[in-house]
Amino acid sequence: MLARQVAALPLRWDKKGKLKVLLVTSRGTGRWVMPKGWCMDGKKNWRAAEIEALEEAGVVGEVSEEPLGTFRYGKRLDNGKTVTVKVELYPMLVGKLKRSWKERKQRERRWFSPSGAARRVDEPQLEELLRGVARKPGKLGVLKDLLKAS
Repeated sequence: MLARQVAALPLRWDKKGKLKVLLVTSRGTGRWVMPKGWCMDGKKNWRAAEIEALEEAGVVGEVSEEPLGTFRYGKRLDNGKTVTVKVELYPMLVGKLKRSWKERKQRERRWFSPSGAARRVDEPQLEELLRGVARKPGKLGVLKDLLKAS
């Protein structure tokens, strides 16, 4: 059985008109990841991704109700076992970066180009999704309308 999680893909345009992706460090290993968490009872998946982005990265913005795609990874549980997790990735156009947020003392956050972010993540399917964003952000269905709004 696959476990399911949701993740936000925080995006913004920089001052030079280049698209940027926000990554955060994981609490355990310090590797670069998307803000993500478990699905939440009574919440739509895109809304849960929005909540995770606020808690883990301190970002507020407009989240697409449709996922950009999915990726899988092996999550190590507290009991030492590893479970395969399927993650739905929801693009988020960041409107505000908070100075103070819930996990600010546990994580680092940093903006990267989409290809720079792809080089830093460990999950091959997430890397491929980020490379797609790097190649043609305005052509990827769900990103098209979100990015036009900015």
